[in-house]
Amino acid sequence: MNIFEALRESHDRQRTYAKNLIETSGDTPERVEAYKLLKAELQAHETAEERHFYIPLMEYDNGVDLSRHAISEHHEMDEMMEELDETEMSSPAWLATAKKLSDKVHHHLKEEEQKFFQMAGKLLSEKQKEQLAGQYEKEFNAQLP
Repeated sequence: MNIFEALRESHDRQRTYAKNLIETSGDTPERVEAYKLLKAELQAHETAEERHFYIPLMEYDNGVDLSRHAISEHHEMDEMMEELDETEMSSPAWLATAKKLSDKVHHHLKEEEQKFFQMAGKLLSEKQKEQLAGQYEKEFNAQLP
């Protein structure tokens, strides 16, 4: 498995969890569980991806701006999750923020897969792609609650 395949596995889960989250309503066990799944996936993915994909890419001039942009989007998602944590789940504001988070997740994944992966594919060797996948997977699993 290479780093792109490893990242896509998490991306697919993120899409599913984000979609499921915005289909929930009120302060219900379904919403609590959907949010818990998305938040855990996003946080583990962000940390592992930053350490074992973005940082190695920043060693290349062509990887710096893309990495910075992607990391800034991670920060935006973190801020939205903080806002969700501080808002009552039954509030209309909670669902509005959850929808913004879902939109940001989908935007980020699409951009990453359509632009970032192509650039990274040119910069990293096949050996690096495989090594980074193993490092990413190990870190991802260590970050899960």
